[in-house]
Amino acid sequence: MYVVLLGAPGAGKGTQASTLSREMNLPHVASGDLFREALRSRTELGLLAKSYVEEGELVPDEITINMILERTALPDCASGCLFDGFPRTMDQAEALDKRLAEAGRSIDLAVYIDVPEDELVKRLSGRWICKNCQAPYHMLTSPPRAPGKCDRCGGELYQRPDDQEETVRERLKVFLSQTVPILDYYRKQHKLVEMDGCKGIQELAGEMISLLKKREE
Repeated sequence: MYVVLLGAPGAGKGTQASTLSREMNLPHVASGDLFREALRSRTELGLLAKSYVEEGELVPDEITINMILERTALPDCASGCLFDGFPRTMDQAEALDKRLAEAGRSIDLAVYIDVPEDELVKRLSGRWICKNCQAPYHMLTSPPRAPGKCDRCGGELYQRPDDQEETVRERLKVFLSQTVPILDYYRKQHKLVEMDGCKGIQELAGEMISLLKKREE
């Protein structure tokens, strides 16, 4: 089973993907993880991506697609995997379908975790991190005991530029312009399922696992 997990930044894709991967025994193919590993290992694609990341630019589709396709060519993905953070553009979605079709495979299901914009802004703009030990906090769901100080080491907390409200709203605009058309793409193929991302983590995970198990039958 090949499953695409879609959702805006802050929708909880990574959390749900980890649970689904474990429960359904599907390799978790996350574009962000692949980028970090490629950069760390200094692979050819990683070095290409590095030049864009250092300039604060989006990595071109061609590089992203090739990284994903290299990963899906490994033996553990021969019978399925869970795509997290990919595809993000129509070019990526079409390239993925083309490569899978060449191997006699196809996407079975695209699951969209739907969360209202205001809720996404709350989730993303509430994130703070310790400068010393990198411990994460959230002002709404997991605040520090003392304002501005890390519970673990007492270090100063700071907010990454990506997590500031103005930047968050810009990230969501990019998501809407690039990714929402993909929803129509999968909808026309009768593969899209939309799920309420405002539900509790465990409740949503249970519903998604039930959905995938039914598709397996």
